Amino acid sequence: MAKNGGNYEYGPHKVAIPPAKPFLKGLKSTLKETFFPDDPFRHMKNEQSGLRRLVLGLQYFVPILEWAPRYTFSFFKADLISGITIASLAVPQGISYANLANLPPILGLYSSFVPPLIYAMLGTSRDLAVGTVAVGSLLIASMLGKEVSPTESPKLYVQLAITATFFAGVFQSALGFLRLGFVVDFLSHATIVGFMSGAATVVCLQQLKGVLGLVHFTHETDIMSVVHAIFSQVHEWRWESGVLGVCFVFFLMVTKYLSKRKKAFFWINALAPLTSVILGSLLVFLTHAEKHGVQVIGHLKKGLNPLTVSELAFGSPHLTLAIKTGIVVGIIGLAEGVAVGRSFATFKNYHIDGNKEMIAFGMMNIAGSCTSCYLTAGPFSRSAVNFNAGCKTAVSNIVMSMAVMITLLFLTPLFHYTPLVVLSAIIIVAMLSLIDYESAIHLWKIDKLDFVVCMGAYLGVVFASVEIGLIIAVTISLLRVFLFIARPRTTVLGNIPNSMIYRSTDQYPIANSVPGVLILHIDAPIYFANANYLRERISRWIYEEEDKLKCSGETSLHYVILDLSSVGSIDTSGISMLEEVKRNTERKGHKLVLANPRSEVIKKLDKSKFIEAVGQEWIYLTVGEAVAACNFMLHTCKPNVGTEESNRQADDNV
Repeated sequence: MAKNGGNYEYGPHKVAIPPAKPFLKGLKSTLKETFFPDDPFRHMKNEQSGLRRLVLGLQYFVPILEWAPRYTFSFFKADLISGITIASLAVPQGISYANLANLPPILGLYSSFVPPLIYAMLGTSRDLAVGTVAVGSLLIASMLGKEVSPTESPKLYVQLAITATFFAGVFQSALGFLRLGFVVDFLSHATIVGFMSGAATVVCLQQLKGVLGLVHFTHETDIMSVVHAIFSQVHEWRWESGVLGVCFVFFLMVTKYLSKRKKAFFWINALAPLTSVILGSLLVFLTHAEKHGVQVIGHLKKGLNPLTVSELAFGSPHLTLAIKTGIVVGIIGLAEGVAVGRSFATFKNYHIDGNKEMIAFGMMNIAGSCTSCYLTAGPFSRSAVNFNAGCKTAVSNIVMSMAVMITLLFLTPLFHYTPLVVLSAIIIVAMLSLIDYESAIHLWKIDKLDFVVCMGAYLGVVFASVEIGLIIAVTISLLRVFLFIARPRTTVLGNIPNSMIYRSTDQYPIANSVPGVLILHIDAPIYFANANYLRERISRWIYEEEDKLKCSGETSLHYVILDLSSVGSIDTSGISMLEEVKRNTERKGHKLVLANPRSEVIKKLDKSKFIEAVGQEWIYLTVGEAVAACNFMLHTCKPNVGTEESNRQADDNV
């Protein structure tokens, strides 16, 4: 230990205090790390030409301009097959999900025409297949149906659905442009699993209306209301419809089973919904089943999407409801779509830009709301078919869109005799795959609190409503975040034998405590929210260590080392807490020592004069150096710790 100007420094290393940054420069750096962690414009830094920068800027905001010049004919062949395959799924699913949302079936087809074209230009996923989604459809039906009846006021209901889609698009694109994608991250994996599973359960139960041929049904989504609506109308059940429903559910389940057994049979599962529609329509047409209680779609208007800009209900008294619905379905659509896109990108080892995806989703919903479409996202089932069909780029969405366009122009009359029970069977089988009980079991094994979040979302959706389930899940998730912030982990460190490594004594029982020294590791930033807790917890660690030493008759405690290597930042409340801990330890005759304070922490401690109060000689780069310094003092001289405080107390007593 060498003395240098009144300060003691141990060993060759010294904790450096980084030079102070100007306020504006520091603020700029903080904002950049918050909103631009991926440095999106880095490829423009070395470009001198203004035209080249313009081209790169356009390629950034319109990704198709970046990859289209490299597009090959072999890519097109793969995308053509994929696009036709997902189109065969998009048509029946579009009609089914529109029916689930209590919207005219033709809107489901419209929603598979314009939005995929927008996404193909602006999206970054090669595998995402755009279209209507079951959970979004259910949310629209449940939230709008509470105030506006789709049967009594069908025109107003459609206007509100389209308006909600517009606001969903505005919200999604705003998140992307403002680089606020982290907002969606508050929907954790556990939340999404529970919410999706609950929504899928409710959707399956609601489809019993179509399977049993019921005309009147509840608009509520909770399980008790749905079960009551089913069993209070036993006398209206149609056995013809029920038999058809069971047969088509069985057929679709068998095709899904075969496709899972052998990946080469993926096309069987992909074509099964369209095959069901064709078979069901032929059966109804040949047997005139519509006259015997089997409900059919009826007339579908031919032609492309009519413009609906004038239909947006900005002046409606229900505008607030449309905005609220739009924000909720927008968040759910983003969470599902981005998660699906990222999962398939991982399989193919490429990266998707979350903020660009939000912009793409937002723009396609804004454009869709102006062209007779309702909410679209990236459904997992359709994207999985697209992936398994061997798609190479987003051109598969363009091919699907063209196939739907041909359907709208020439083939819609063929769906007149399509029985609603077939649509219900398609939805039921699609939703069963979203009830992810395996993930729930995995959550229980790994993290019980995540399991609670998952089940909170599931039970909230099933027994209350979709919105309440979502609120419960997000609330529990936020409480968990607050709990981690307000109650950070603190652990006692010990020395791993025959090394200079110090680790938690809970994790490594072989780690030995250092006589006369208590080493505490703080595992979180120190803020106003946890400062009081940390002060009390550190005091308790000291009490417990002193009691243990008294009982064992070992060397009394002289030094308390705080390992700050995991403390990324600290505020004024945290500094006040450290000052109080210092006073408390000195009052007991102990010395406070700091190890490895991070850059932001040491800067603030220096500005607050805390380093002067502790002494630069008691701040070390590693725990090992701090322990070595304490041992040096213990073995060479009697610790001169807290002398001034002790003398002051003695004077007070006199």
